[in-house]
Amino acid sequence: MGQRRRPIKLALGLTIGGLLVAAGAVAMVQPAPATLPKQQMIADSFSLPLPSHSPSPSSLSATDATTAANQADEYRLETRIQSGDTIASILSRLTIEENGLMTFIIANKDTRNAAHRLVPGRTVQASLDQDGGLKWLRYYHTPSLEEKGDFLTEYLELTKTGDGTFDAGQKQANTESQMHIAAGQINSSLFGATDAAGIPDGITMQIAEVLGGKIDFIRDIRQGDEFRVIYETRSHEGRPAGAGRLLAVDFINNQKRFEALWFQPEDSNGGYYDSDGKSLRGAFLRSAIPFTRISSKFGMRKHPIHKRWRAHNGIDFAAPTGTPIRATSDGVVQFIGTQGGYGKTIILRHPNNITTLFAHQSRFAKGLKRGDRVSQGETIGFVGSTGWSTGPHLHYEFRIKDKPVDPLGIKMPEAVVLDGKQKQQFAQNALPMREQLQKIADLHKTDPDLLKLVSR
Repeated sequence: MGQRRRPIKLALGLTIGGLLVAAGAVAMVQPAPATLPKQQMIADSFSLPLPSHSPSPSSLSATDATTAANQADEYRLETRIQSGDTIASILSRLTIEENGLMTFIIANKDTRNAAHRLVPGRTVQASLDQDGGLKWLRYYHTPSLEEKGDFLTEYLELTKTGDGTFDAGQKQANTESQMHIAAGQINSSLFGATDAAGIPDGITMQIAEVLGGKIDFIRDIRQGDEFRVIYETRSHEGRPAGAGRLLAVDFINNQKRFEALWFQPEDSNGGYYDSDGKSLRGAFLRSAIPFTRISSKFGMRKHPIHKRWRAHNGIDFAAPTGTPIRATSDGVVQFIGTQGGYGKTIILRHPNNITTLFAHQSRFAKGLKRGDRVSQGETIGFVGSTGWSTGPHLHYEFRIKDKPVDPLGIKMPEAVVLDGKQKQQFAQNALPMREQLQKIADLHKTDPDLLKLVSR
């Protein structure tokens, strides 16, 4: 049976937010580690003299996106980590021969930890001088990292100092943005539909998080539901660095339309808004764990341990131990610790006398303490089976004035609306993306082949 090939998106000739999405731009799909070239040279040309122990240029696979070397007296080699690789095998492929290098790697905490956490498919890059001596070595262990709104790539850099010794430390670099568009229809599941449209899983997770206060992606998804999205991918020096930010989404669920547009007002944090300028962050997420099933609903039930009928004041979400638990709205940690049959528990305080409770956790997010502020979608702990629990799951309660209510059966609090000046900025910067979403929808209906090109 032939291998199933992943569709590649066409980007239309649309101007979005001042950036042109050129026709023919395709999504960057990370190849399987087994198919990756073991070595490639990154250089302006192959005219630089190579050291005698280095492989000849003909034995190297040059990258399609050739990047000029920063200095005339160096050349760079790059390799992808293969399954079963060791530091020694990587250094050998990169033609690095340095006295004392392995001793330093073993002795230094950062390099020693990295040597034990080599991830197949990740990149290692080296800069050598004309004599083949090492200038620096970089391991790009975290291709995509979001920090305070910026998308970065994080790497460990080992350098050779002027006196022949070595130094190492963690560094970060900015990534570049590429814009993409896609559209699709639900046949079986959200992930199946977005995968067929070539949308990265990271963007799919953002769709579920952004619209999680409006759509229950566990129970509400219907066959025939439609979506169109505008999103970013990130790269560093021509190297894929993962998914970026979801910029706009239009989702038709059970014949009802839900929209989300990314917008960052001046002197304020960015967020997602509907076409009327109403923030989506104000709504509570329906689920503290995306894409899981409800194992016990709100109401009366026979307790699995005590074997008596009693009120079940929350919702149980089945999930493996260690699954991240996210805050369903912005709030302040009111309680964090062990609480009777709840086991390891966190209670968050929200405006309007609302609190949320997360019980039976295996552990809490590192450093989280009473009084800390958390944001909607932020990981606060991890699924476990502490307290009166027969297996790993999250017990989630939604309380108004300390009275438990069914979070799936009530109308959530209204979201905040932009003020006059911010609404003008929103109309100028975000609403044009809504028009592009409609163009994507129209083209998807009239000529879907222009949105989805299947590789032959």
